[in-house]
Amino acid sequence: MEEASPSLLGCSKPHLEKLTLGITRILESSPGVTEVTIIEKAPAERHMISSWEQKNNCVMPEDLRNFYLMTNGFHMTWSVKLDEHIIPLGSMAINSISKLTQLNQSSMYSLPNAPTLADLEDDTYEASEDQPEKPHFDSRNVIFELDSCNGNGKVCLVYKSGKPASAQDAEIWFLDRALYWHFLTDTFTAYYRLLITHLGLPQWQYAFTSYGISPQAKAHLCFLNGSIPSVELNNPMGREMINRRF
Repeated sequence: MEEASPSLLGCSKPHLEKLTLGITRILESSPGVTEVTIIEKAPAERHMISSWEQKNNCVMPEDLRNFYLMTNGFHMTWSVKLDEHIIPLGSMAINSISKLTQLNQSSMYSLPNAPTLADLEDDTYEASEDQPEKPHFDSRNVIFELDSCNGNGKVCLVYKSGKPASAQDAEIWFLDRALYWHFLTDTFTAYYRLLITHLGLPQWQYAFTSYGISPQAKAHLCFLNGSIPSVELNNPMGREMINRRF
């Protein structure tokens, strides 16, 4: 089994506190925040990682491999209490190995001659010093979904070379709902810390796009009254955090 019953983090085991990088203390001390929970997952076995690599002809990055050897996926949530109503708000998730699946390149619609993701390629985009070359939906890249972002887009593990893909070619990108790509980080470790630091607020990944976060996301941030440390949601320089790996 991949997951157990949700646990309240206030009474969780020490390894869960370590896994969340201590962010639970910030959440639990924030006024109005309640029901901080995590679904405890067993560590992945090494043969599961080897099977994934053989099946997909890709070498998993070392930091992602080490993460899965600690926990086969991750899901932490928290809610807020407003006028006696409890409203789910934050959600931090990393797919388990079995759900780390390649982004579907088949037809987007169940219609004859319907377009595929590869048909939507726009080769007019060019890489720059500030932004690396965007991923491609065709065979030039291999793309796996790390998080569905509750329908607000997809965070993806992108191999910048075709198969067979090496771990050194992997990056983390955000695919928004309009199917535009936005670079997040060079490593999984850096992305995971951004995820934790932004507390899993809805649509936080849009801080790393040219159009920024929505007014609704800004309202969520104001509710927390500055409890997010180190990274401002409107400042993409947050991607420069983190050197320590799992």
